[in-house]
Amino acid sequence: MTLGFAPPTASLGSSSASASRLARMMEPADWAAAGIPLLGSPREVVSGLHSRHRPLPTTAVVAVLDHEERLTASASFVRRPGPVDGWEFRNALLAHLRRVVPHDLRRRAPVRTAVLLYCRDGDERWTEEDGAWMWGLRDACTLHGLRCGAYITLTKAGWQVFGEGRGGRRPSSDSAPLALGEPSTELGHLVPRTAGGAAEPLRRAAAR
Repeated sequence: MTLGFAPPTASLGSSSASASRLARMMEPADWAAAGIPLLGSPREVVSGLHSRHRPLPTTAVVAVLDHEERLTASASFVRRPGPVDGWEFRNALLAHLRRVVPHDLRRRAPVRTAVLLYCRDGDERWTEEDGAWMWGLRDACTLHGLRCGAYITLTKAGWQVFGEGRGGRRPSSDSAPLALGEPSTELGHLVPRTAGGAAEPLRRAAAR
């Protein structure tokens, strides 16, 4: 009789978990094609959130904007150590959204938009961690009745809005925050288009 040994359960579980994590992320092309609403003035939104929360690397700042793109509420938290997993990010974002704003699930269509600013090390290029945050933000918005808005990274090189080709040098992950209401000299690269490429008038996004 020949005896065989099944692969260790831990290995099977690890392989399955890795595949699941890869499924819970979005690549830049998918994000750009998802019709994410364009921020009218991303520099103001980024500067306002940077001044309020003073994020350091591994800090996520989730903010809710009303229909006129005024800041309604925001919360920040530090990412817990562990594998990159959109499901974990979704749960963290949803928990903080529930603390700062009531859900809009009874509305026929979302009227408020959630955006995510994530401060991290590295350069501006997309990473699997970014993809997991994108997936998590989109899913958290669905579960809270919000429109999924921009995903923004903050690094030493500055900030950028994924899927839109817009960014700026300040603020950055190591720059001192401006006082709220203080104008920034960095205008960024404003491009009047939606994430899907269609033309749309720019609106002013107040994040003060």
